[in-house]
Amino acid sequence: MPTRQPQPQRAAAQVSVILPTYNRAGWLAEAVDSVLGQEYAAFELIVVDDGSSDETPQVLAAYGDRLRVLRLENGGVSRARNRGVAVSRGELLAFLDSDDLWQPGKLAAQVAFMEAHPEIAICQTEEIWIRNGRRVNPRRRHRKSDGMFFERSLELCLVSPSAVMMRRSLFEAFGGFDETLPACEDYDLWLRIGCRHPVGLIDAPLVVKRGGHADQLSRMPGLDRYRIRAIAKLLAAGVLDPGQQAAAVAVLRAKCHIYAAGCRKRGRRQEARFYEALAANPF
Repeated sequence: MPTRQPQPQRAAAQVSVILPTYNRAGWLAEAVDSVLGQEYAAFELIVVDDGSSDETPQVLAAYGDRLRVLRLENGGVSRARNRGVAVSRGELLAFLDSDDLWQPGKLAAQVAFMEAHPEIAICQTEEIWIRNGRRVNPRRRHRKSDGMFFERSLELCLVSPSAVMMRRSLFEAFGGFDETLPACEDYDLWLRIGCRHPVGLIDAPLVVKRGGHADQLSRMPGLDRYRIRAIAKLLAAGVLDPGQQAAAVAVLRAKCHIYAAGCRKRGRRQEARFYEALAANPF
């Protein structure tokens, strides 16, 4: 009887973790530690210091060669994430905001999901929400879905960067984050992807999302103007099917009217007229 030769084991998927940070030295070590403490070991961690002027370099230096540091002049979170991806090597990409944390099994669960579902190019996990040090329950409107949920995600962002894993090929096909958007850059990318690709969901809270602090981009005033830009850009690209287009136009018009009314209330009449005109002719 011929001797059966052992089958070579398939190498574990390499994950590139991109962690952008700007002046968050007090939060950063916890975020980094939550990555380095992952049960899944086949990853590289790239921390992109987006021009910090606090003690961030000293915090990162303490980790030695356990991570890679890319230092940039301040250019915003989209540029930081894109540059991190550009120097990374993994076939799978994961992102972590420097004020959030991962649970130890996060990477392992997502790699297993992606290997079990080769037809899925992006997935996310559930989250634990912390506001000002206290756990809060997301509202029903923030409930995460899986599959195709483009229409639901027009009203507000339903995908969290810290919870995402995606295939590099998907990120590159869609051009990464829009560096012209100072906020809502994630909303923009998830809309561009979500109109054409399903998003997988792991129904376990493997991310701790911390909020309530003053430097959160989600607390920037006037965020809807960036969501309006994202929807208008998508309509101009002509990639939506008729149902998606109708939903996008309806949400765009509603947001334009609300934002224009706010502009008029504050005496910004020229800006109000721009958004009223866009609502009347969104193409």
